[in-house]
Amino acid sequence: MKAKFATSSAVLAIVLGVAGCSSTKPTAQGAAVEIVTEKPAGCRLLGEVVGSQGNAFSGDFTSDRALMIGARNDLRNKTAAMGGNVVQVQSTLNGTHPYSAGAISSTVVGNAFACAASK
Repeated sequence: MKAKFATSSAVLAIVLGVAGCSSTKPTAQGAAVEIVTEKPAGCRLLGEVVGSQGNAFSGDFTSDRALMIGARNDLRNKTAAMGGNVVQVQSTLNGTHPYSAGAISSTVVGNAFACAASK
């Protein structure tokens, strides 16, 4: 019985580790959201949005690049879910842990906007 439990635990750890290696994917709507650093003119502010990727358990299995891309894609997806098509990045944060070699999480904070489509 102990061997079966140990094997199941090992398989679960591998699955979680591999799942942690990839970044959040953009939805079809999220992929259309433009990320900007300056406040867009003539757009309606929808509110603040926070995108994140990683945590203390999965962060060590995910590259710093994938953490940031995942956080940005999460930001895009949440902006699209609010009805926005542009997000202005306000700040970014990379979380660390004393026992980790690099970042374990990335967070991007922004303002979601609904802007008229350009011609």
